[in-house]
Amino acid sequence: MGYLQEARENHVKKKVEEALRSKMKQKALKECDFYCSKYAECARGRTFSVVWQCRKQAKELNECLHQFTNDSVLEEMKKAYMVEQETKEMKQ
Repeated sequence: MGYLQEARENHVKKKVEEALRSKMKQKALKECDFYCSKYAECARGRTFSVVWQCRKQAKELNECLHQFTNDSVLEEMKKAYMVEQETKEMKQ
């Protein structure tokens, strides 16, 4: 399949893509709640020192979040959305 054809098939409106990104981020935060809590606990009561004192927790949180917020996840969500829309159109 050519790049242009694939791009057309996965194309969604800007508002839809923004909504999917928001949904993706919410899911990531939910899935990584344990690491969010660890980072928040470390950061509590700190200001500038949070950068070096909580580096380990920040790295763990970022690694977890990246699993759920990357381009491949977004593309899968777009494909699922497109299939859902096609199914709705067929039923009408």
